[in-house]
This record gives sequence, C-alpha cells and structure tokens, in this order.
Amino acid sequence: MSKIEARLKELGLELPAATVIPAAVHLPFSLVNQRGNRLLISGHPKSNADGSIGGPFGQLGMDLTTDEGYQAAREIALAVLANVKAEIGDLDRIVGWTRVFGMVNSAPGYSEQHLVINGFSDVVLEVFGAEVGRHARSAIGTHGLPMNFAIEVEAEVELRG
Repeated sequence: MSKIEARLKELGLELPAATVIPAAVHLPFSLVNQRGNRLLISGHPKSNADGSIGGPFGQLGMDLTTDEGYQAAREIALAVLANVKAEIGDLDRIVGWTRVFGMVNSAPGYSEQHLVINGFSDVVLEVFGAEVGRHARSAIGTHGLPMNFAIEVEAEVELRG
C-alpha cells in the first residue's frame, strides 16, 4: 500500500471509483492531463462511491449552506484523487500541489466561497502534509456552473519523474 493510500485509510477517508462520464455528456478534454512532470486537473464536482457524478447541485447561500459546501469540497478532493490515481497509478508520485482553483455557484450576496473551498485545501493538507500539500489557491463565486454544479475545483500538481 502506498504512503498516501495508508494516510487516507488512517484518516478514515475512502476514494470513490474514478469518475464515470454519462454517455449523453460529451467532454472534448481529459479530466486529468499529464504534461511532463505537471499534472493538470480539470474542474471536478464530487463523485459518488461508484464514480457517478454526485453534484452537489444548486447555489451556495440559497440551496446549500457554507458547511454543506465545505463538506462537498472535501468529497471533491477525494474524487480528484481517485481520477489522479487512475491516471498515474500511484499517488506517492505527487511531490507538490502547486495550485487549486475553486469555483462556487453563488446566490446573490453570498461571500463565503473561500470557506467552502477550504474543504478541498484541508483534505490536501491532511493527506499530503504541509510540505507536499502546500499550494496557491483562488476561490471565486460564479453565477452558474455547468450542469448546475454547486462547486467545481481544478488543480495542478507536480509529479516525481
């Protein structure tokens, strides 16, 4: 068992299956794209245990609370890790999280996007530790996201060769 998978187990966290894109959805891009030692991770919602898209859907501040968003962002981190593992095989190959970009579908006046995306950042830091998990980050509010997702997170990591 890899060091990162052991850490996930120690924390009581389980990765879902890699994301399964519904047949009716056409994505002309990769969820995870490796270029040299860079791994670019497309925007992800959360996944259910079987890899199906799990939302959440709607707007923060109207359909979901900040705490619900925070918890969903934690689950999005696990979906990202599942897809990264499917792409590179071993999560121990990650030597650094360089950047995280969180988008929060926000009701008018909602301003706690940063607290929602903390859920994603907290998982990265809990699992990878401060040295590898340290990352730059932005969290923005949007008026809408594809498929009415409430939250979408993209990221970039550096890999060991």
